[in-house]
This record gives sequence, C-alpha cells and structure tokens, in this order.
Amino acid sequence: MISKKNVTYSDHPNRAARVAHAKGEAQFRTYDTSSIRPKRSIRPAIIAAVVVLVLVAGIVSLLLSGCTTGEPAGEILSSDQQAVVVVTPGEGAVDIAGSLKDAKLIARTTDFTDEVKSRNAASALLPGTYSFTGGTSVSDIVEALTIGPEATADTLTVPEGYTRKATADAVGAATNGRITAAEFLEATEDASDYAKEYDFLDEVGENSLEGFLFPKTYLITANDTAETVARMMLDQYAKETAGLNWSYPTSQGLSEYDALKLASIVEKEAGASNRATVASVFYNRLAQGMNLQSDATTAYEVGHDPTAEEVHADTPYSTYSHAGLPPTPICSPGLDCLEAVCDPEQTPYLFFYFAPDANGTIQYHFSETYEEHQNAIFN
Repeated sequence: MISKKNVTYSDHPNRAARVAHAKGEAQFRTYDTSSIRPKRSIRPAIIAAVVVLVLVAGIVSLLLSGCTTGEPAGEILSSDQQAVVVVTPGEGAVDIAGSLKDAKLIARTTDFTDEVKSRNAASALLPGTYSFTGGTSVSDIVEALTIGPEATADTLTVPEGYTRKATADAVGAATNGRITAAEFLEATEDASDYAKEYDFLDEVGENSLEGFLFPKTYLITANDTAETVARMMLDQYAKETAGLNWSYPTSQGLSEYDALKLASIVEKEAGASNRATVASVFYNRLAQGMNLQSDATTAYEVGHDPTAEEVHADTPYSTYSHAGLPPTPICSPGLDCLEAVCDPEQTPYLFFYFAPDANGTIQYHFSETYEEHQNAIFN
C-alpha cells in the first residue's frame, strides 16, 4: 500500500482536484516570472558578430587581391630620357622585371611579368644590352626582348682628372667615331643648355661643362647621342655629390662651383694620401690673400707642362698672375677630391713641393714659411 505522505493531489483525479489543478496551471501561465529568471549573456552574440566581420573582411581581401598585387607604382622616365638595361644569360622574367623597374621603365614588376605570361614568352627573352626611351609600352619592351639587342653597348671609361677635351676623345674612341669628339665638345660647350634640368649648373652660366663630366664607366648604346652621354655624366655627378656637405667651403666664401674649381686643382696637384692636406694649403693661401700659384691651372690652358714664362704670363688661368680661382674647373675631379675640399685638414701650411725620391716615388714636402719651402726644393 502506498504511503499517504508520498501521494500528491494529482494522484487523486477527482473533480475537485482537477479543478484546482487546472486553475493552478492557468495562473502559472499568466504569471510574470521575468524578474526571477536568470539573465541571458550577450557575450556569445558579440563573439558571433566579430567572427562574421572577420570572415567578411577575409572575403573582401581575397576579392581585392585578384585586382591588385599591392605593389606601389614606381616613377617612370619621361619621353626625352633613356635607360640601358642589361639582361644576363639565365635571367628570367622576374629578374628582368626588377631591372626594368629599377631603370624606371615600368611602374610595377607585374606589368612586365603579366605581359610576358599573356604572350607565353618567358622562354623567348634574349640576353643582351637594351636601350629604351621613357614611356615605351610594356608590350614594345617585351617585343624588343624577344627580338634581341640591336647592338652591344660600348664601354666608356672616364678616369679622375680627365679634362672635357680628353673625355670627348674617349667618347669618340669608345664609339668608334659614331659620336665624334667634336660633337661631344659642342654638346658640352654651354652649361646653360642643361641648367633647367640640373640646379647645380645655375651659377655656371655659359661656361662649359668642364668639371661636371663625372669620372665613371658608362655604357653607350647605338641610340645614344653626344647630348644623352653628357646627361649620363651630369646624372652621375648629381648622384655622387648628393651626400656632400658644402658648409665648409661656403664658410670660406666659396660657392659650390668655386669648390668644384678648387677640387679640380687638388685633383691635379695632390697625391692619393694627402688630398685633404693639399686642400688646406690652398684654403690658407686664399684666406691670406696669396695667389694659389698652381702650375696645373696654366697647364690646362696651354695643354702641356708649362714653362716658367707661361705660368707667370698674364692669362686667365695663371694663378701666379691672378688672385683667386681660375675661371672654370680644370678637370673632372673624383669624389675623394671633392670630399677633401668639403672637409680639409686644418694646418698652418702655406707651401708644398713634390718630387720623386731616389726610388722614383713622389714625395711631398709641406712648409709654413717660404724659407722652409726653398730648403725643401734645393736640399
């Protein structure tokens, strides 16, 4: 028999119990239990929203990646500029694309690689030296590389200390006369022809480009002219001197053009180990109002080692007869001489003399006084 205390009212389905049960259920369904129910956390909803946003961002990124590589567009040469690109054996489309972008012939490497892929020309790209004009289409560049170089570039070497005339002769020799020395001299006769393109020529006026034809090894292609070769050298000068600090020569009353003139004299007068010392001598003489007395300036004018009469003659390039610097540089100095003029040694020397010793090695002697200088010469 079931114990009474374990029996609920629902176990006795008489009419009164059923009425009471129904009434209780009706009251329970309409009773507001929100105040006693546990609150639902919004954290799962936030996490779900973040996940959705991440997924959407990923899908958008994938869609956009099909439209762009993300590679920034590079600068492109203008139509009056040229660039030489050398393709070596074994280089593929990616390597060549890098060279083309470095030369500023294409804005993006993918411009070239995509064109090569569309033409199925990867195995048809030929090694060689190519010259392209700025603005050449990517299609034409690929076409040229599949045809092969029209001509091999000529190598021109301009050593430190070359004059404009010596450089012109070197250009003529390097190109087997295709660009004559006379054409190069004419193209470099008037610096004002290039002043709009190169700020450092502003104070040169109508003087020649003497001093600015930077010593370097250049490649000259069949498409080059005397003018484009001159621009190559001016471009190199701009690049090489971009990091120079001109504050010291400026503090001594020299312009950048004056500093170039002085560096060209140092190039002709100094040895590899004492350029900054020789520069200090010339600065000291200028500061005291003494003439520079450099034989090298007259040698530039007369075209040979000058005689005593020639160095003392009343001519524009005689730094014995005229105070200060010569009218123009006397050669193209190397970067070491330009640096020596921008940062010379601080010495008391006013004179120097050099001559070969018993072994034929050139020895320099620096002096503070004229008497010391004379002793160095005659002893």
